[in-house]
Amino acid sequence: MKPLLICDCDEVLLHMVRHFGVWLDEAHAIDFDANGGDFATAMTRRSDGSRVEREDMWALLDGFFPHEMARQTLVPHAREALADIAKAADIVILTNLGDHCRDARIAQLAEHGIAHRVECNQGGKGAPVARLVAEHGNPVTVFVDDLAVHHESVARHAPEVHRLHMISEPGLAPNVPKAPAAHARIDDWRDAAMWIETRFAEGRPAPALSGVAA
Repeated sequence: MKPLLICDCDEVLLHMVRHFGVWLDEAHAIDFDANGGDFATAMTRRSDGSRVEREDMWALLDGFFPHEMARQTLVPHAREALADIAKAADIVILTNLGDHCRDARIAQLAEHGIAHRVECNQGGKGAPVARLVAEHGNPVTVFVDDLAVHHESVARHAPEVHRLHMISEPGLAPNVPKAPAAHARIDDWRDAAMWIETRFAEGRPAPALSGVAA
């Protein structure tokens, strides 16, 4: 049985925030400051200085995906790291996009030399992670994501999974603390690959974290 890597895409494999901000500026005259990591408070209309409401935020994200995905660029060392990990492990890309974006995401990743199973999800990732782990026979599994809320979800639904918090955007990472429910925080794929491969080599389920409810 192979170990399993379940990996997010945006700000883990592909840069998104910087390109989303440029598009908001060009197409919508909206200033975007994502330093705090919360999109709901990051968008300001230049016309009147008003903050973009949450429902409008989702509409703008729907405008970016899938139509503007070609803007996104590959995170340094991500392709090489996945290629090395794939020699001994199965890999699934679990991305929080609408199902209608799945084919576009598969094609986008393939253009960057990343060809693995892609699953779309909406909401917390804990339940789909648990399903994927069970489907693969409950192997040693590592989950990588940039959002703390997903690490919390996985800790509840699949506490045996090793959880790695990664934010690959240099303009964002220093302003976002390590996710409390993650076992480690690594923002560079060269170091992350070593951490992941060590978890696989040890062959043990993830340890419980103090203060994190399973």
